[in-house]
Amino acid sequence: MTITTDQLTQFRALLKNEEKSAATLNKYLRDIQRFALWLGDTPLERDAMLDYKADLMRHYAAGSVNSILAALNRFLRMIAREDCRVHRLRIQYQAYSPEEREITAQEYADLVRTARETGRARLALVLQTICATGIRVSELVGIDLEDLDFTMNGFLVTRKGGNQTILYFPESVADALKAYLQERMAIEPLPGHEKALFLSMQRRRITQRAVENLVKKYASLAAPLKKKISPHKLRSTFGTSLYRETGDIYLVADVLGHADVNTTRRHYAAMLDERRRMAAQQIKVRENEPEPPQPLPIPESGEKNEGSE
Repeated sequence: MTITTDQLTQFRALLKNEEKSAATLNKYLRDIQRFALWLGDTPLERDAMLDYKADLMRHYAAGSVNSILAALNRFLRMIAREDCRVHRLRIQYQAYSPEEREITAQEYADLVRTARETGRARLALVLQTICATGIRVSELVGIDLEDLDFTMNGFLVTRKGGNQTILYFPESVADALKAYLQERMAIEPLPGHEKALFLSMQRRRITQRAVENLVKKYASLAAPLKKKISPHKLRSTFGTSLYRETGDIYLVADVLGHADVNTTRRHYAAMLDERRRMAAQQIKVRENEPEPPQPLPIPESGEKNEGSE
């Protein structure tokens, strides 16, 4: 095989040193392993990379292709084979579509109500927390009991790349969290999971996959006509609401944890365009306004002013 096990081990160490998240690290390694199987004993040359890129384009969406190529290009740079790197695909980003990426207030209410009525109070709390803070599921499942601070109604979360920040929640979520904590403290977690805020039915720290599956399951009961409701849609709904209330794209990017504000701009392109149109309608056309009154001419010496007699 052209790509060796030692190189994969070295790549893992490199990604870990760069403080990549566990999910990113594992994905990059899977991408390299799949490429290694595809390549086999064929020499690693740029032509092979171009062939693999073409093969990816036949089976994956453009965004997925670029994600795989990013992992491959990083690996090639590590082994000093930058001559084999290939360009990622250019993507024409579409404007944010609320119908596709958001849920309505009624759908959210139905989802939370369904979770409660079926005895899933913990899931209802998870839904409330995501929609009230915009937290990622990967960040939510990583919260420990000691990260909660009710004096300021916030919790410490670890973002992608290991950075930490505080997310604040409203009083309604604080009340729900306090009620949940009474149940949580009565549960004896399995060894190694004592610190976790959210536990699974097996008394382990709940996983990202479990949350996604639960949301999908109960969304089908609460909103059977909705094509798909996911935790990410709850997060997007929060972002949209925050932007509509504040009009501050930088604040939205900060709260959502986007490292690059352009990522946020792409998501809310349609709303940005709508705000620009509204601004244009509020500008008055000066040329149609009446001219200000002109001062009377100053009479020359010897002339009489009207009304002086």
